[in-house]
Amino acid sequence: MAWLLIISSLIVLWVASLCKILLAPSKGSFLSNVGNLSKRDVLLVIAHPDDESMFFSPTINYLTSRGHNLHILCLSIGDADGKGNIRKEELYEACAVLKVPLQQVKVMDHPDLQDGFGKVWNHNLLADIIKAEVIGHGTETIITFDSYGVSGHCNHRDVHHGVRKLLHETSQRNIEAWELISTNILRKYSGPVDMWLSYLRAMQCSSGSVHCLLNEHPQKSFLAMARHSSQWVWFRKLFVACSSYTYVNTLRKFN
Repeated sequence: MAWLLIISSLIVLWVASLCKILLAPSKGSFLSNVGNLSKRDVLLVIAHPDDESMFFSPTINYLTSRGHNLHILCLSIGDADGKGNIRKEELYEACAVLKVPLQQVKVMDHPDLQDGFGKVWNHNLLADIIKAEVIGHGTETIITFDSYGVSGHCNHRDVHHGVRKLLHETSQRNIEAWELISTNILRKYSGPVDMWLSYLRAMQCSSGSVHCLLNEHPQKSFLAMARHSSQWVWFRKLFVACSSYTYVNTLRKFN
């Protein structure tokens, strides 16, 4: 009986959290406290096709719905299984679902930046590539993984360090950079329920160095990830349904 009560309570909390995300008006202040500049040029830096749908869709939906000029730089074609060219096209299809113009999506296929565990990416090379994109698009804001990279994938972590190296080398430029906070496994698979802990964390940082972004259109996450048909196997379907990253992103400013 006690187990039944616990399970019922968890289901109620899950449903209530999802309703909060879907029905409550969004009051996000991310990138809105910059004087009269209502729109920003933002560069999202990811490692593989599907990172944008699996991890960053709340951020993408937040930015596109507010008219920010979003560019996506994907640093590999995800060719670990020999499906790189397919995955590249799937990324373009997913970005169309997420309302990111295809001309603002760039996918790299550098011989020294190949997908795979144990494939170490050179941080200097990453910094140079990202710097060229920043200069080319007049980027004011960079968003990427934190030092753990959500899943712990070495390529995700290298992307973070590449951005950090760029910031260190170009400290004179007025560029903000934000990292997607990795959570423990319980929070990672708590779905929309994690929004409450994410809100609490953001509220504790009165300086505005942490922002909690709810996914105003979580159905887009499923539709976008489904465009990655080569990756859309049962365990990724389960991940997208249960992952907190489908419903909320917590971004922390690089220090």
